[in-house]
Amino acid sequence: MDSLRIFAALILAVSSFLLVEAWFEEDSKVGQTQEAAEPYESKQPTNGNENEVPAVSVSLDREPESRSGKITGAERIVLDEQIGNKVKVKTDLFEITYNSIGPEIERVELLKHPSKESPNENFVILNKTFGHNYTGQIGLIGDGLANHKDEFFIPEAHYELAGDTDVLEVPFSIVKDNVTVIHTFTFTRGSYVIKINTMVKNGRQEDLDVHAYYQLVRDDSNPSGSSMMMPTYTGVALFTEDSKYKKIDFSDIKKGQKKYPNSADNGWIAIIQHYFLGAWLPEDGKPREYFTRLLKNNLYGVGVILPIGNIPSQSSGGVQNRLYVGPQDQDNLSELSNGLNLTVDYGWLTIIASPLFRVLKWINEYVSNWGWSIVVLTILIKLIFYPLSAASYKSMAKMRVVAPKLQKLKELYGSDKQRMQQEMMSLYKKEQINPLGGCLPILVQIPVFIALYWVLLASVELRYAPFILWIDDLSAKDPFYVLPILMGLSMIIQTRLNPTPPDPVQAKIMKIMPIVFSVFFFFFPAGLVLYWLANNILSIGQQWRITRVIEGKTRANVPK
Repeated sequence: MDSLRIFAALILAVSSFLLVEAWFEEDSKVGQTQEAAEPYESKQPTNGNENEVPAVSVSLDREPESRSGKITGAERIVLDEQIGNKVKVKTDLFEITYNSIGPEIERVELLKHPSKESPNENFVILNKTFGHNYTGQIGLIGDGLANHKDEFFIPEAHYELAGDTDVLEVPFSIVKDNVTVIHTFTFTRGSYVIKINTMVKNGRQEDLDVHAYYQLVRDDSNPSGSSMMMPTYTGVALFTEDSKYKKIDFSDIKKGQKKYPNSADNGWIAIIQHYFLGAWLPEDGKPREYFTRLLKNNLYGVGVILPIGNIPSQSSGGVQNRLYVGPQDQDNLSELSNGLNLTVDYGWLTIIASPLFRVLKWINEYVSNWGWSIVVLTILIKLIFYPLSAASYKSMAKMRVVAPKLQKLKELYGSDKQRMQQEMMSLYKKEQINPLGGCLPILVQIPVFIALYWVLLASVELRYAPFILWIDDLSAKDPFYVLPILMGLSMIIQTRLNPTPPDPVQAKIMKIMPIVFSVFFFFFPAGLVLYWLANNILSIGQQWRITRVIEGKTRANVPK
């Protein structure tokens, strides 16, 4: 019965949260405009400081022009295939496609992570297709300086990280109005971080005040397939030491709301989705300005502006930035930048969920199977809550013993509900039964179970993690629904061990509940269902033993 109550509370809590969130999202759409936003303007004052970030003077939305004029819609993507040159870069973790216009990162394929559709294909996070637009762009801010609309020169059309080297550099260069710009992308073996070094040589006769911008351009689609029972967040996240971790919904960007600090000398800005993220990680201690913008064609620009400073005539200057494109691996993210691990979204129960994941990962280091690790973690949690569960089961066992007496009271006082309540309270007092004793211990455990729900839902480590036999992906639902069916059977067994409610309507509801709740598990990831099944099996064993002891003592006290 405890699983039924826990699951009912979980469904109620999660459903209520999602319904409220959906209401706010729908409400936020009122009055929204589909027109492109005005060019982004910095809120910083101008005082001549070379490290100050100025207003963006170039439109950051991607609007290339063909030889015959401007283009829009799907034709734009087709023309982009014809404008510029493609550069392929392959490392041990990436296969990336650049366009020499920009240069723009048009496609990032993660070689170590299968796609959602097929384990035989690689997951593509950045992509520029008819159905999805997600790219990376860089450029300079300044009079006549090269931005992401200019075509850069590339020495080679294909680069690959050789087996005997650990570092690969890919340079893009341009000379425009006597200013040389070189963007060098550096890849390191075993790292999802792309280092970007921007060098500017001023060949003009006057000084230059230069800033570099770095942005991710994306639509608001959710390719992860989020559902009511498996909600996931797709949107912007920003972190600074002052503001800490903030989510910025695409709907807020569309409305022009900016509830985050523009200026800082630390932190990062990212676009996150289920299991993966793209993030700009500037060096801490350097001034920067974060921005989010609504672009044309329902795209969003998310990025950071970094000052290069004043470059005298015939002199050079530069700036460095980092782009992370990869999985939400908590250990790796923590090492890259403070707070970046928070992109693994465990919701409001992070304080409980994060330690649970650490324990689960520690167990897996010895078990080497995430499925069995979930089972072991379930046993540990069950042991920790054993005293509370025992108190609940004892209360239910005593209720089961006095069930015939309750039925008799109903027959005697069924027409007088007040008298019946008085007699029931007297019976509970005589038998030393707390009618709420079976519920209160369960309520204490609910936050832990909800936190574990988010751990199993959000952890990329479980993506395509096999268990046994036909279950080769714990993050996906059981293809043959064996685990959900076993889960339903375990619930039915638990109802048989519980006292029958004296109210016929309640008794029917308790019989139907296992079937109704089992339907939910058909849509849950196998890892979640496995946890609930293991928990139920342990609960059945504990409840059966306690019920047997309580009923045995009752029979022993009956006069022969």
